Formats: sequence, structure tokens, C-alpha cells
Amino acid sequence: MNGAADLSGKCGSLIQRDEAPDFLGPPRVTVLGVGNVLLSDEGFGVRVAEALDAAYDFPDDVQVLDGGVLGMELLRFVTGTEKLLILDALREGGADGKCRRLSDEAVKAHFREKLSAHEIGVQDVLTFLEVTGKPVGEVVVIGAEPVSLEAGLSLSEEMTPRVREAAAMAAKELSRWGVELKRKEEIK
Repeated sequence: MNGAADLSGKCGSLIQRDEAPDFLGPPRVTVLGVGNVLLSDEGFGVRVAEALDAAYDFPDDVQVLDGGVLGMELLRFVTGTEKLLILDALREGGADGKCRRLSDEAVKAHFREKLSAHEIGVQDVLTFLEVTGKPVGEVVVIGAEPVSLEAGLSLSEEMTPRVREAAAMAAKELSRWGVELKRKEEIK
């Protein structure tokens, strides 16, 4: 990650996007992986964001963030973005093991549940942006039902293959939004 901003002291880190002068404005698209990586599957969204960053080179108007459990500090990273793709562990009846895509009212319902600290923070950020007249144009959440929330840095055996599925869904969503993705192996 050449020249990427380091947020590591704040429970999250910028995965992709070189520091750009402020006059260039906010990124058009933000990909935000959220969750607590210390609680195994709760960190699913962060692991999917890492997989995307490892696989693709993103255009300058796209940022990929490890939002961890930052909460309201995310405000400075998503303010002004037109499209927000949130990657997260979901509890929307996905016991079948499949990844889910939430949009519109389903996104609001997901974050209304307030199951963990990062979800409270994301809901607060989205609400604040709406109240101040700077809402994100489109918000989509992609994720899967967690199997384990035990302490541990690794995803459960059942969740590990879902990272690839969620990353593919995220890439499809980004393409739908007009983001040109280039696989890193194609660039070399």
C-alpha cells in the first residue's frame, strides 16, 4: 500500500487510496469493510475488503476502507461520497450460508438492529449525513450470517469460503456503479 493513509491507531485502516490533495474532493465510491476482527466472523466485512484490495487495483475515485469499529470517525471518510458499499456480517436470516445484498429500506433495518458497536456507528454516520443534507446517494450492504462470534482473529471454517462469494458480489456491484476494476495480476 504505497502512500496510503494509516488509521491503524483508530481501530481501522485505509486499505486502498493514495493520499490526495483536498481540492480533488471526496471519492465518488467508498467500499467500507466493517466489523470487529477480534471476534472471528464479526470481522467478515473487513476480510472481504482485504480480499478486494488484494485482487483489484481501483481507480482514483474509489476508496476501500477497513472501517473496523470506528463509529462516528467514519464520517470524515464517507462525507461527500456518492455511493457507499458496506461489507459486514449480517443477521438477516442467512442461515443457509449464502451471502446477501441489502439495499434501500433493508439497509436501514439492518443498522437499526444495533447488534454491535460498529453498526451503531455506521447508522449514526448515515443518519448524520441525512440530517445535514449530505446523504450518500446509494448505500448497499453485502454480507453473510456469522457462524461464530468467539474471540479469535480468523474466520470460522464455514465463513472462509464466503469471503470469495461476497467479494464477487461486491465486484459486480461496483461494476454496476461504473467502476472499472482491474485485476492486479492483469496489471503486472
